[in-house]
Amino acid sequence: MKDIYILDNDETIFNDLTSEFKKDHGIKLKRFNQSEFKVILKHIPDILLINEDCLSCDLIDLAKVIRSDENNSITPIIVISSNTDVNHEIKILNNDIELYFKKPYNKEVIYLSIRNIMRLLNSNRTVSPLTGLPGNVQITAEMKRRIQNNIKFSMLYVDLDNFKAYNDTYGFSKGDEIIKFTAKILTDNILNIKGGENNFVGHIGGDDFVGIVEGENFEKVCQNIIIEFDNKVKHYFDEKDLLNGFLEVENRKGTIEEFPLTTVSIGAVEVKEGKFKNPLEIGEAGASVKHLAKTICGSTYVIDRRNN
Repeated sequence: MKDIYILDNDETIFNDLTSEFKKDHGIKLKRFNQSEFKVILKHIPDILLINEDCLSCDLIDLAKVIRSDENNSITPIIVISSNTDVNHEIKILNNDIELYFKKPYNKEVIYLSIRNIMRLLNSNRTVSPLTGLPGNVQITAEMKRRIQNNIKFSMLYVDLDNFKAYNDTYGFSKGDEIIKFTAKILTDNILNIKGGENNFVGHIGGDDFVGIVEGENFEKVCQNIIIEFDNKVKHYFDEKDLLNGFLEVENRKGTIEEFPLTTVSIGAVEVKEGKFKNPLEIGEAGASVKHLAKTICGSTYVIDRRNN
């Protein structure tokens, strides 16, 4: 259930939007008077809509109070106002307020704008908080879109080798740094390249990533990822471990075990027209070749070359 809070002493806006949202059963509208403002700060609405005309205080000051509240620091704020001065509108939008509608407003336009914000919120909630990369929902959507439009692309399934041993040795905070480091390398070599504007990078979770590369150059992309990873990952190890070429980790039995330093494995799947019916089939092929890549010592990539 999504909550839209409306700060307004009058019921007109509330009634207008209630009629528009009546078919959206997953959205609930609640109206509050300005005197009930503190109630809003005790909750976390998905969107806050404010009728500026009902306020006895300055709108920007009110917005700053809302933003200073940890729970509502990123809550989208929409303002409806009878003030038609463009400079006022610019001033409002320049103070962390997302949308500004002038009266008389079109209730359908406001409805559609809120729906679009909701869509973006749903998308952003699937983003990894650690890397900022899209998660499983968007990964699947990107795959489906390309399959449906018969776009030739390659899926890269990326995984770190011996990452648990690294976490056990250096701790989770350092492990998070390697995850973010890996995300940057993938972004630089998949998105930030010539012709990479249609490519995609996603974070499944943990040390698992995916890349979507359109066109024919996916193998070169894999090679560049591995070269850059191996050159730069050394900065995340102590000199002793680099000299040894392995990590020493005590297991549950108290025995010291040796693990190779962290490397990267990539399973690549070429997706041609008619080869796969859905993302699940691609994922199964990707898991197979990534597993094979992980059996090979050091950073490597393996390509699924099966025709069907």
